[in-house]
Amino acid sequence: MPNASTRRPQTHAHFLGLTRFLLLLLLSSFLFQSSAFSQTGLKIQLVSETTAIVPGQPFTVGLWLQHEHGWHTYWRFPGIVGVPTQMKWKLPRGWKAGELVYPEPERTLMFQIKAQGFDRDVMLRTEITPPANLKAGDSITLSGNASWMCCGNSCHPGSMDLSLTLPVAAAAEVNAKWHKLLDAERARAEQTSDAWTSSVSEKGEALTLILKPASAGARVCKNQREADKIIVFTEDGWFDSDKPQTVLLHSDGTLTITLIKADTYMGGPKPPATLRAILRNDEGWLQGGGLRCLQVEPRIVRG
Repeated sequence: MPNASTRRPQTHAHFLGLTRFLLLLLLSSFLFQSSAFSQTGLKIQLVSETTAIVPGQPFTVGLWLQHEHGWHTYWRFPGIVGVPTQMKWKLPRGWKAGELVYPEPERTLMFQIKAQGFDRDVMLRTEITPPANLKAGDSITLSGNASWMCCGNSCHPGSMDLSLTLPVAAAAEVNAKWHKLLDAERARAEQTSDAWTSSVSEKGEALTLILKPASAGARVCKNQREADKIIVFTEDGWFDSDKPQTVLLHSDGTLTITLIKADTYMGGPKPPATLRAILRNDEGWLQGGGLRCLQVEPRIVRG
């Protein structure tokens, strides 16, 4: 028999949620067709962390997104609305490109709907591995097609071919400007931590996530006001990025967080076995203020 969570009643709220999703999908399709090469609200650039390519040695390239005031783009999972920035590489034979890595997500608004993206200027990054048989003195052009959705008072999906030409050398220096920005983004990356334990239970439309300090390295919230500022981001869309999130701080530092399941789950035909989430606390999850984004994946207990 199918799991009950995959056959929820078709309530009025569910119908409205599905209708909203379909309307936004149609809107996105229309905008993409009508403004496929729009750069409204955004400047985008391909950069390298190093000044040269060393044969066989991986190096980092960045996709530098600069937003005009009032505009935003989207994280790798945007929530219930939006389209993530992507890069499709066109590399020479023998080259390899890793996945596009996004820094910590932020809460942003697509009109009045809460989404997961970036209002700030942001550097996405990819590790490129060149073949070992390159010749020093040659120049190599790396190219690819970047695509994105940039939203402000209106939404403008866009696409652009980008390229970057670098010399081949026996050694390479660091480009100080781009290295500084890339290092800042690496420091913002989400991480797991043994300082905290997590568990989650699911009942009806509610998910109850419990986070407990597990060592002296855990930094607990000072008060409820600080706890109220914590934001939980979904990595697969099992809970709704737009629905209210409540956080309750207990005397021992434990946090009880209530999330609401999404009306429509896009992750597959079956419900997920685990809750994939990132919890952002700008005051830090570790002593000294380190680790702003804690990544957790507890098994979902259903009952």
